[in-house]
Amino acid sequence: MRYVTNLPYETKEEEHVTIPMSDGVRLSAHIWRPTSSDQEPVPAVLEYIPYRKRDLTAVRDSIHHPYLAGHGYACVRVDLRGTGDSEGVLRDEYLEREQADAEEVLAWLAEQPWCDGGTGMMGISWGAFAALQVAARRPPSLKAIAIASFTDDRHSDDMHYMGGALLSDNLAEAGTMFAYGTCPPDPSVVGERWREMWHERLENTEPWVLEWLRHQRRDDYWRHASVCEDYTSVQCPVLASSGWADGYSNAVTRLLGNLDVPRKGLIGPWSHKFPHLGEPGPAIGYLQELVRWWDHWLKGVDNGVMDGPMLQAWMQDSVPPSTSYEERPGRWVGEPDWPSPHIRPVTHPLTRHTIGPAQDTTVQDTTVQDATGTVSEDGAAMTVRSPLSVGQFAGKWASYNAPPDLPYDQREEDGGSLVFDSEPLTEPLEILGSPSVELDLSVSEPVAMVAARLSDVSPDGAATRVSYGILNLTRRDSTEDPEPLEPGRRYRATIPLNGVAQAFPPGHRIRLSLSTSYWPLAWPAPKPALLSVHEHSSTLTLPVRPVEEPDEVPSSPFGEPEGTVPLATSQVTPREQRWEVKRDLVDYRSELDIVKDQGTVRFEDIGMECGRRAHERYTAIADDFTSVGGETTWTMRFARDDWDVRVVTHTRLTCDETDFFVDATLDAYESDRRVFSRTWNEKVPRDLL
Repeated sequence: MRYVTNLPYETKEEEHVTIPMSDGVRLSAHIWRPTSSDQEPVPAVLEYIPYRKRDLTAVRDSIHHPYLAGHGYACVRVDLRGTGDSEGVLRDEYLEREQADAEEVLAWLAEQPWCDGGTGMMGISWGAFAALQVAARRPPSLKAIAIASFTDDRHSDDMHYMGGALLSDNLAEAGTMFAYGTCPPDPSVVGERWREMWHERLENTEPWVLEWLRHQRRDDYWRHASVCEDYTSVQCPVLASSGWADGYSNAVTRLLGNLDVPRKGLIGPWSHKFPHLGEPGPAIGYLQELVRWWDHWLKGVDNGVMDGPMLQAWMQDSVPPSTSYEERPGRWVGEPDWPSPHIRPVTHPLTRHTIGPAQDTTVQDTTVQDATGTVSEDGAAMTVRSPLSVGQFAGKWASYNAPPDLPYDQREEDGGSLVFDSEPLTEPLEILGSPSVELDLSVSEPVAMVAARLSDVSPDGAATRVSYGILNLTRRDSTEDPEPLEPGRRYRATIPLNGVAQAFPPGHRIRLSLSTSYWPLAWPAPKPALLSVHEHSSTLTLPVRPVEEPDEVPSSPFGEPEGTVPLATSQVTPREQRWEVKRDLVDYRSELDIVKDQGTVRFEDIGMECGRRAHERYTAIADDFTSVGGETTWTMRFARDDWDVRVVTHTRLTCDETDFFVDATLDAYESDRRVFSRTWNEKVPRDLL
C-alpha cells in the first residue's frame, strides 16, 4: 500500500465526541474532518460498528478515515451502543434499537455546523449490514452508501443457516460478540463511570448463540433487517463489493439484480477484507473509488463514476489447492447489467461417475414419485453415506486468510462422496455466477443434508474447490415451514452454489462431489443418512461466460491501494496462528484446532496495551453424529499503568438426536482478581436440523 501524506484538505480530528440518543444514552464518536469545514461545511460519512474505535480498529481506521477526510469529508466512526466507549448494552445484532440509533446519529450529523446536511454510510461486515439496513429505512439525509462483505438475507446467506443447515460460524461469531460485547470502556475517555458501565454490560449479556438457536426456521426474527424482504425499500445509490473467498459474495449480484437505484458491483479474489486491504491479492485502490463515489453522490461532481459496467469481477485462473494465497492470478471482467446478457446457463446431466455433455434444457424426470405415489421406471441410482471426516479440509465459511483457512486439496473429501467428473476440457471454459445442482434423490432418514462441491481437477489429480452449496433437505421447499423426509421417497431438490468467477483451462476436469456431511463447516444431521441419487434425472448447471466475450474493462481498471499513514503500534508479545487437523486412531477422535492470537499490541498514542486471543475447537468421534461438538474461547485484555482488566468467555455447543446443549462461562478480572462470573447451561430442541 502506498501511504499518502499530501492530501487536498488539511484535517483535524476529535477523538471522543458524545452523540445523545433520545433515551438518554450517549454514543461515542471519533471524527476526522477538513479544518476548513468550520467555515465551509462538507458532507459526512458514517461508519457504525461494535469493534472498539479507540483501540481494536484504530489502526485500520487511521488508514482510511483521515484519507477520506483529506479529500473533503467529515468521517465519523461511531461505537454501537454498549461497545467501546459508548454507553448502554449490546444485546444482539441488528436490533430495532441499533437502527434507530443510527438514524439519530445521521440526523445529529446533518445538523452540525461543519456538515452541509448530506450524509453517506460505509463499512465492511457489520458496518455494511448497518448501512444497507439503515438505507432501507430512508433517513432524509442519507444520499448514498458504499458497502463491503454484507448480506441482504440474514437467515440463509449469513453465518447462521446456509441452505437451512446450521453453520459452525454461528457458534464462532457468537463467541466473538460474547467477547467484544463484555469488554470495558476506557477510563481515560469515560472517567470514573467506566466500572459501572462495564458491569452493566457484564450483567446484561448472554451468549448470542442461544437466541440464534431458538430461531432455526426463517421467521420474523430473521426477516427483520433482511433487505431481500423488500428491495424497493432501498432508494439511494449503492456501491457493493465483496470477494470470492469471503462468505458474502452472493449478495452483491442479488442487489445488482433486484435494486432499482443507481448501483455498482465489485467482486475481487479477496477474503473478508476491504478491497484496499484485500487478501488474497491483488488489492486495489478502493479508497480512490470511494472518493469518486462520494464526490458524485454527495457533492454532485460529474465525474463519470457510473460509466462502464455494472459489475466488475475478478476472473480467477486455475491454481493448485492451498489454504492460503498471496495473489490469485486472473483478470478483471465487466458485465453491463445483471443478470448479464453475456452469461448463459448450460445444463449437464449426471451419468454414472461423469458429468455429461451440455443439454439445451434441464433434464426433467416427469415420473418421479409425487403425492399420489407414482414411481419412476428408471431405477438407476448411486448411493453414499458420508463419514464425518468429509469437511475437515473445507476451510472457513468466511475466509479471513489468517490463519490460512481456505479449502485444501479435495481428494480426501472426495473419498467419502459421490463424485462426477467431466471429460478433460479441450478448450478453455469460464463461469461467472452461481452454479446449481438439481437432484432426483431419496434418503434413509427423516432429516438429512447434502453438500455439493464444484472443483477444478488438474491433470495430476489435485482438486481445488471452486464453489460449494449446502442444503438441509427438510428445507428443500421452504425455510419457513420445513417438513421431515419420508425415507425411501423420491424428491427433487435444487442446491444453489456460491457465486464465483473461474477459468478452467484445457486438460482440466470439472468435478461435482456430493456428500451427506460437511463437518465442521456445517452441523451434521442427527443420524447418518444414506443418499440415493438418480443420475439420469439429476443435473449440474453452470453459468458460462463465453471466452470470446470482451472483458469490457481495461486490464488495470484500478489504481494502487492508497491510504494515510497507519497509527503507530508496537508488538509487545508475538502473534500465534494455528489450524490443525488431528485424528487419533485409538479412540477415533478427530479434531480441528484453530488459534488466532494477535499477541499484545501497544498503542503508543494512548499508552494502552491490548491482547486478543481466540481459540476454536471442533471435535467428533468416529461416525457418531451426536458426538460432534464445538467450543470457542476468547481472552481480551486491556492495560495502562495500574489499570489492567481481562475478560474470558467460553462457549461450548454439543447435541444429541433431539436437542442442542449450550454451556458457557463469562469471567471478568481486574488485575488477577475475578470481579464477575456467570455460567449458562441451557438446552434448545432441534427443529428438523
